[in-house]
Amino acid sequence: MPAIEPAAKLALQRHYVAARADRPVALSGRLDDPQWGGAGWSDEFVDILGSHAPKPRFRTRMKMMWDDEHLYIGAELEEPHVWATLTEHDSVIFHDNDFEVFVDPDGDCQLYGELEINALNTTWDLLLVKPYRAGGPAINGWEIKGLRTAVHVDGTLNDPTDTDRGWSVEIAIPWASLSEIAHRNLPPKAGDFLRINFSRVQWEHEIVDGKYRKVPGRPEDNWVWSPQGVVDMHRPERWGWVHFSSSASEPPREPATLFEVYEAQRLFRGHHGHWSSREEELGLAPIPGLRIETTASFLELSLGDWRLDHDSRLWRVS
Repeated sequence: MPAIEPAAKLALQRHYVAARADRPVALSGRLDDPQWGGAGWSDEFVDILGSHAPKPRFRTRMKMMWDDEHLYIGAELEEPHVWATLTEHDSVIFHDNDFEVFVDPDGDCQLYGELEINALNTTWDLLLVKPYRAGGPAINGWEIKGLRTAVHVDGTLNDPTDTDRGWSVEIAIPWASLSEIAHRNLPPKAGDFLRINFSRVQWEHEIVDGKYRKVPGRPEDNWVWSPQGVVDMHRPERWGWVHFSSSASEPPREPATLFEVYEAQRLFRGHHGHWSSREEELGLAPIPGLRIETTASFLELSLGDWRLDHDSRLWRVS
């Protein structure tokens, strides 16, 4: 099992307050619509493992806005050599350098969408019924209906003879499409949260016969907005939060605590073949209000009005 940062770091997931757009945002890839002026830049992306890993070589940051029709995402990727090869929709885009969006519209860590885009504006959208560790599967035929994207290259694409400044991306995701995978009302209202994360896959390259080529045998870099603590973007409980309000209130803490217990339960079950009903067996300090229910094949964790089960499905009891 890959090493994971301490689960307490889950409580430090990044948080972004999205501005509301006054009108639909025009997409050019340049983030030059005046509406973006009201949206602040995110923190710069870090290595997927967290702050203890090497700092990314190039800066990546994003913005978000929203209105009643769309979630808008803008990203700026510093890159001295912008290159891409894939042109067919639903190709495995991370085989190129790319920008990725992961969104769980109801925050239950099940049934979430993934979107990848390269510098040629080629996209791949897919649906995860549940995380791969819980059995997946991924549905490649799923489409984000009404999706709009635009890319701008600040330099020259696929030209290794010069130095570029980077590339930028604009994305408009219709709420109507996300409603198909959400057990909640969309668009959101002021004060709502949405679980989301962003990733940038970056390959080291060399120039052979006047063309870019990935350095053989080198793994990709994974730079993300909210660190995962493990090289796996499919840990939605470790994603960040976007808050649809002008106030900077904090996201709920109970889900992070429940996932800390869940990670300990998975380790315990891997060693003993069954779930534990006692916190002390899991090596955790007492958690006031935590309730654990187990059978041979069933696990449910409760804290306050939040619930988490053996499939890592999170929900809130109203």
